[in-house]
Amino acid sequence: MQGTRYMIVDVFCERKFKGNQLAVFLDAGSLRTDGMQALAREMNFSESTFILDSKPNDRGWPVRIFTPRTEVPFAGHPTLGTSWVIAHEFLETRPATLVLDLQAGPIPVRFENELMWMTQNQPEFMDGPPAGQVAAALGLEEADIDPYFPVQRVSTGLPFLLVPVVSLEAVQRARVDAQAYDELCEQDHKAIFFFCRETVDPSNGVHARMFADAFGVPEDPATGSANGCLAAWLVRHRYFDTGEIDLTVEQGVEMGRSSRLHLRAGENDGTFSIQVGGRVIPVAEGRLL
Repeated sequence: MQGTRYMIVDVFCERKFKGNQLAVFLDAGSLRTDGMQALAREMNFSESTFILDSKPNDRGWPVRIFTPRTEVPFAGHPTLGTSWVIAHEFLETRPATLVLDLQAGPIPVRFENELMWMTQNQPEFMDGPPAGQVAAALGLEEADIDPYFPVQRVSTGLPFLLVPVVSLEAVQRARVDAQAYDELCEQDHKAIFFFCRETVDPSNGVHARMFADAFGVPEDPATGSANGCLAAWLVRHRYFDTGEIDLTVEQGVEMGRSSRLHLRAGENDGTFSIQVGGRVIPVAEGRLL
């Protein structure tokens, strides 16, 4: 473990010290699982990633992702942030695309000017709990949940409970009720992603927040995996009266880490195309002592 290099980058941001922080450990193939978990807990970001080799295998660049509490098969900002580090630290020139080999499967990432885009897996839609139960976990009233659209569990590799809310004021008012949240966790609804059409910045299309204390992430400033689920949900349910979207989502505002996530998605005969994009900005680098 001693001497292992790492970088810290901010993802889904317009400038440094915004967006979602990520620690990326390079040449981490010799680290044990418990060592990776300890380092993720030490960094205490939403996630930390570990690049297992300095070259790709036949499925892509092998990478593992950890929250401060557990390993996860897929996450959005770690996918983009780690791809940026690979392109800048292991390759002589920036590629047009590269692929990460994650537990959830190979995830392609495309470089487009200042943005990076990941293509997410086909979504799985599952029933969610009653709106009143979800509202209680968020410290809201049932009337704060939009009755015209479903509360639904959606996964493109990592499941999220998607909750449409009626107003920006309600989203900003939300606070976790521990007892009600624990009851949702017992039903395996550990990550709650809630959103509305009203935004702080009128150039954005959606305002969102994400609570996942069961993963050691009380609130996440930018959640690429959840936004991929959101993109699929938006087109499936014609939230904007269309089967195609090209918009930006603001997240992290309430945390003082404003984030901007770009979503492109469409549905054709039940097959989805889902892309989530954003910028990556380097912040720091170092070695373990």
